[in-house]
Amino acid sequence: MVRPLAPHLNISLPRGRLSARAAVGILVSTLVAFSACAGGADASNRWVGDHGRPVARSSPPRGPLAVTDDGLPPSGQLPPHPPGSSSVSAPPDAPSSPGAAGADLLSRIPTFPPAPPAEKITLPVGPAAAWLTHIPTSQKVAFLTIDDGWVKQPEAIQLVQAAHVPVTLFLTIDAIRNNPGYFKRLEAGGAVIEAHTLTHPELKGKPLAFQQHEICGSADQLGALYGRRPVLFRPPFGDKDLTTLLVTHQCGMKAAFFWKETVDKGVVHFQEGHTVQPGDIILMHFRPAFAADFLAALQAIHDAGLTPALLENYIP
Repeated sequence: MVRPLAPHLNISLPRGRLSARAAVGILVSTLVAFSACAGGADASNRWVGDHGRPVARSSPPRGPLAVTDDGLPPSGQLPPHPPGSSSVSAPPDAPSSPGAAGADLLSRIPTFPPAPPAEKITLPVGPAAAWLTHIPTSQKVAFLTIDDGWVKQPEAIQLVQAAHVPVTLFLTIDAIRNNPGYFKRLEAGGAVIEAHTLTHPELKGKPLAFQQHEICGSADQLGALYGRRPVLFRPPFGDKDLTTLLVTHQCGMKAAFFWKETVDKGVVHFQEGHTVQPGDIILMHFRPAFAADFLAALQAIHDAGLTPALLENYIP
């Protein structure tokens, strides 16, 4: 006797006791072969150019994460390289050096009307997490996401708290381990923390066990640190394969995300056109130019007649 695991793909497994990881291992092998026969993953939404890869660095010690809350930038850390782009908008005149946000910076934060009540989208049913480059909605909203966590400036906390806008943080464990308490203060300012792997590796093409360690491990540690286990995931560099999406689902997360715009050194880079569109997901990083990037992202949303909304509110 057999029991179906993915009836629409005609995949069955023997009856009896079978661990979740073993089941996923069998399913991955079968679906990867199926995907290859079908022509592979759709690459039409891939970003052209560099994905914002971090500068090569040695990994910090793997000891327990000590929670501190000093809000100070770490020493000896470098930000990722900037991502590529297809078109740009003019940057705001904002300083990028670390330090407390002054009144001039705070005065440049745009004001927004309240976000409308969220209309949850429908996710595909199946063994893999959804892959989203934007939120399909006609509501006049956009979504600001911030990745990694290498550079920790006090002014970033002040800006996020003063802006009163929701943001989603996709955090890398290696990037936050020297000061996880810093991100608790961002949570207090309206941020929600999601997963971005343990060490920020390239996941595409990696074995099942490797991806399970990076994806599930990061969600487990973030849940232990912040009291809420992530439900969303972003693969480093925006690179993924079928195994990535299957493991993301296995690890209890509903969707994985790419983006439509990136921000670097106060310049917004667009994949399509020159304006943020309803439902667009904007990517920025914790970099030295955080203030300029944050203000540029908010201004682009404002100029498009949109309001920042919380990504999590649109995921069922």
